[in-house]
Amino acid sequence: MVAAASVVVAAGAVTGVVSAFDDGRTPDEAGPARVSASTRQAPLPAVPSSPAPAPTGSASPSPSPSARPTRSPSPPRAGTRREHTTTVPGRLYRHPDSQVLAWVRSHPGDPRHAVIASRIAEQPAAVWFADYSPQTVTARVAAVTSGGAATGRVPVLVPYAIPGRDCGGHSQGGAPGLDAYDAWIDRFAAGLGSGEVIVVLEPDSVAQTECLSVAEREGRFASLARAGRVLKTANPQARVYFDAGHSGWNAPARQASWLRRAGAASPESSDGIFSNVSNFHTTADEIAYDRHVLDALGGPASLGAVIDTSRNGNGAPADGEWCDPDGRTLGRTPTLSTGAPRIDAYLWVKLPGESDGCKGRPGTFTASYAYDLASSGAAASS
Repeated sequence: MVAAASVVVAAGAVTGVVSAFDDGRTPDEAGPARVSASTRQAPLPAVPSSPAPAPTGSASPSPSPSARPTRSPSPPRAGTRREHTTTVPGRLYRHPDSQVLAWVRSHPGDPRHAVIASRIAEQPAAVWFADYSPQTVTARVAAVTSGGAATGRVPVLVPYAIPGRDCGGHSQGGAPGLDAYDAWIDRFAAGLGSGEVIVVLEPDSVAQTECLSVAEREGRFASLARAGRVLKTANPQARVYFDAGHSGWNAPARQASWLRRAGAASPESSDGIFSNVSNFHTTADEIAYDRHVLDALGGPASLGAVIDTSRNGNGAPADGEWCDPDGRTLGRTPTLSTGAPRIDAYLWVKLPGESDGCKGRPGTFTASYAYDLASSGAAASS
């Protein structure tokens, strides 16, 4: 994928039973949390190689080479203008089944344990749903949202099953067609419950559309707009954000024109935009970029932005390297209180330590990579 990358999560209902990691992995790796009775298709290139991971905050996508930075209360009715304020209260939720937590539990004596546990494993992170499994997706979403509701925290969910995702690249896959995707979103929405939840809707689905024909692009945008309406109708407390790529990609006006056609300017579908998923651009650059996109997008003043800060502490590499680049560090810790106008949250959408495919198998939590990111100091404030 381009600004976000690839793949994740799970097939099978959450049972809370995680199998032992005796599948030939090195002590440096942890496979996704798994349940014994689930099935999934053969792994995609950027998906962890172990079968049937349960839905976790793990196995999030990795940037594709095209992501290189050298490439250039309820929302008000449309037309209502008021100053934007962050309206999602509460703390963010950390789902208990994830690759990093599995590694921490199974490696208590590892000298890297304390750093990884305190600086990564204890932080809330997004939960990805990247496999097309309509029979189980409602139950898996409900397991996460009910967990958040039970703890009084706000989960972050990432539906990632749009047809043609990643233009057939590292993170290819998804639903077999838009009709199937629409039905999958219906089932996804049925698990949202009634509590607060943030939905990061389909990373790269808007920014990376040049590979589609005009008709395919318009079909995708119609399905995304529909998805936003379905999600917000199913749970009026859901806040839905649309793909804005990142500050090193499309120009704000161009990105905004696509976002508008995808429904991102309509409060019936959208609460705003997200950027920097699985990428490295600084928070300051993303804030400036997102505000430009929002200005060009139009729509109600209530629309805001959320930014993936999981690995952007030192910014993007000058050489454009996208695959587990050296010298990166953790970014700002996840929060719903940014203090920045029109910026609703800093989130960890890509889980630090899950490899892009260079320092470990794609999508697999790799302790050495996680330690490199976390041991350079506390989360940065870039």
